[in-house]
Amino acid sequence: MHFQSHDFNPPLTACVARARHPAAHVQPYVRWSAFALGLLISGLLATGCSDKAPAADKNAAGAAKEPTKVGVITLQSQAQTLTSALAGRTSAFMSADIRPQINGIVQKRLFTEGAMVKAGQPLYQIDAAPYQAAEAAAKAALAKAQAQARTAEANAKRNAELVRIDAISRQAYDESLAIAEQTAADVAVAQAALATARINLGYTRIVAPISGRTALSNVNTGGLVTANQVGVLTTISQLDPMYVDVTQSSSDLLQLQRDLAAGRFEKLGEGAVRITILLEDGSRYTHPGRLQFAGVTVNPSTGAVTLRAVVPNPDGMLMPGMYVQALLPTGISSDALLVPQRAVTRDIAGKANVLVVGPENKVARRPIEIDRAVGSRWLVNSGLSAGDTVVVDGFQRIKPGDTVAPQPVQLPDAPNPAPGASAAAASPASNPAR
Repeated sequence: MHFQSHDFNPPLTACVARARHPAAHVQPYVRWSAFALGLLISGLLATGCSDKAPAADKNAAGAAKEPTKVGVITLQSQAQTLTSALAGRTSAFMSADIRPQINGIVQKRLFTEGAMVKAGQPLYQIDAAPYQAAEAAAKAALAKAQAQARTAEANAKRNAELVRIDAISRQAYDESLAIAEQTAADVAVAQAALATARINLGYTRIVAPISGRTALSNVNTGGLVTANQVGVLTTISQLDPMYVDVTQSSSDLLQLQRDLAAGRFEKLGEGAVRITILLEDGSRYTHPGRLQFAGVTVNPSTGAVTLRAVVPNPDGMLMPGMYVQALLPTGISSDALLVPQRAVTRDIAGKANVLVVGPENKVARRPIEIDRAVGSRWLVNSGLSAGDTVVVDGFQRIKPGDTVAPQPVQLPDAPNPAPGASAAAASPASNPAR
């Protein structure tokens, strides 16, 4: 049988050709495989993304619909006692510098430094021997003068009888009468000298003129002291009660007078001016004081008026020279609006602002004018009204125009409510947000 080569050779020839030139035929298959693999991966990714995209869009939409929760309070007007914080220093209620009134040597100190002493208690003993001798000499001089006076008086009486019978001249009688009067005067001088000697002898024992606490002693046993010397022996200070002297600027006084005249504040009643003392560490002193004196002139160098208060000091906590602050009531605001300090921010210009929640729970920025601090709050002059809802917590997470979910919060009552304030003002309704 005869076979033609072209019946079988083409496939074989093609295989041989592929074997001889493999790159020419493998490259199209590799390209096709890579292309197919890319299509497969793209399809899988597209399928996965299409499955997750609706869920992400759904979550984003849910988050956009949920408003931010913020803490708010609703403002209420109330009667509020207004105070001014004035700096000052304490001073002793009474103070006595102890100085000697005679010359001498100190024999003994009779008190303990820093201890309490009572009025009349001995403090120092000065050598009394010279003054005892002076007293004795004064006594002797008095006795001599008294003897001479008695003799002169007797002579004058005898001469009075003799002159009536013309036994002596009138001149002799007058001379005897003058001698009697002179010796009587000598007795008075001697009595005064004796009294002086006794006083000086008494000065040898120095006693406390007032009750109080003693300072350090500036003289020791054996020290020489002189009458009315410049240096003090010690100082006694009466520390219960204490004085607190503070100063208030004349400009503040003028502003207060204007506010009172305008009817913005009410005057405090007589006898109601009590002050609270803040110590150097900021703590509140236990015992309240009372205003005793207000200066009637302005210090030309400082432009301030001095105010003096009396403060009880039974525990001895206050000492002379301590720096304190006095919270002095200045008036009553019958419709005060107080906003927490933490709710107030300031813009670039330094002006105070708050965020308020308006209709549909939309947030708006409101500029306000503040007067002074009342505890942890600001007294608002303008910009807010009773019933406004102010954001106090969470305002860092919102901006004007946002919709929020207001959550009322409870704040402590404002300090120093005015006496006789209405129950609504003093009750928790003054801070209705709970």
